[in-house]
Amino acid sequence: MSDNGEGRKLRHLTLVDRVGAFGGAERVAMELSKRLPSARFERILCATRWTPEIEARPRRAAAIEDLSRHGVRFVGLERTSTLDLRSWRRLVLLMRRERIDILHAHMFGSNLWAALLGPLAGVPVVVAHEHTWSFDGGAVRRLLDRGVIARRCDIVVAVSREDRRRMISMEKLKPEDVVYIPNGIPPLPLPEEELRRTDLDLEEDDLVIGTVGVLREQKALDVLVKAAALLGGEFPSLRVLIVGTGGQRRALEHLIDELGLQRTVRLLGARTDVPALLRTFDLAVCSSNFEGTPLTILEYMEAGLPVVSTRVGGVPDLVEDGVTGLLVDPGDPAALAGALSELLGDRERRAEMGIKGRERRRSEFDIDVTVERIERLYEEIYRGKSGRSWWDP
Repeated sequence: MSDNGEGRKLRHLTLVDRVGAFGGAERVAMELSKRLPSARFERILCATRWTPEIEARPRRAAAIEDLSRHGVRFVGLERTSTLDLRSWRRLVLLMRRERIDILHAHMFGSNLWAALLGPLAGVPVVVAHEHTWSFDGGAVRRLLDRGVIARRCDIVVAVSREDRRRMISMEKLKPEDVVYIPNGIPPLPLPEEELRRTDLDLEEDDLVIGTVGVLREQKALDVLVKAAALLGGEFPSLRVLIVGTGGQRRALEHLIDELGLQRTVRLLGARTDVPALLRTFDLAVCSSNFEGTPLTILEYMEAGLPVVSTRVGGVPDLVEDGVTGLLVDPGDPAALAGALSELLGDRERRAEMGIKGRERRRSEFDIDVTVERIERLYEEIYRGKSGRSWWDP
């Protein structure tokens, strides 16, 4: 069995805000923890924003059960506030007691605390994983990224080339401190039951555009709704399905009513049958103002859907413009409507793009490829610090 030369498996702790959430960062953190080889790693996942009440929620409970099935120990920190020092003390004691070898944190808050507490607990390797870098945090965020996270962590992982470029150019992180590792996803599960368009009150010959995600300002779904208004005259059978929940729902409902799009645009809320739902789409849309490497786009590609997206963050790493989809500038309903119109009117082109997108997803953006890259990163960091390999030959 491979170990670290001390007769035991490597002890790996994943630090993240929560589990069982819809966010891509939480999903990637879980998948990485689950898929690290159990022959090499003892794996713990610590969710800092966890309480027994949260665990009782079905989606959260199912996530914890899934971790357990894969041999991952779950720890809930029960943090009540950012400066809950008792919770952070428990984390330090846990890392010392368990002799953690690798601390891998995800997203800004967890990255910051990993940078502060990992070295304090004597953890040899500390990794900060940034999933959607944005300059919206202002000067304080840039200062913390450069002066604390990048300085005290061994490496910062960026999920897109654009995020890495901006961290270096705008935050002045050293190029050698930031590595690009794209997200990956597992194959979509087969739908438990077939979902027909008629189950969604759709006609079989409707042209269906779909998008899946949290309803928040970042996703700029108002731009998609306005684009739908521009397309109504050209495509009377157009239907737009928006899947997800979030704080923007009421504003979107108001906009849909204001534009008279009640028949065209539907808010479906949270769904547990997304793989089946994707099969009812003709094409998928991402209208976001900023992104890292959105897992939903990878899921669209795996489902064989052409993707029309804004040219933001890591999206150009995923969607090859004119080959697997079309890219437009953010915040422009007319440009989005133009790209959608181009594909809505060409069934054969949509099919060809969908096939190429699925092939690209499977060859370049598979979760097992991501895990292999992460493992190699751990090895490179340890070799650089110790001058020897962590793994047995």
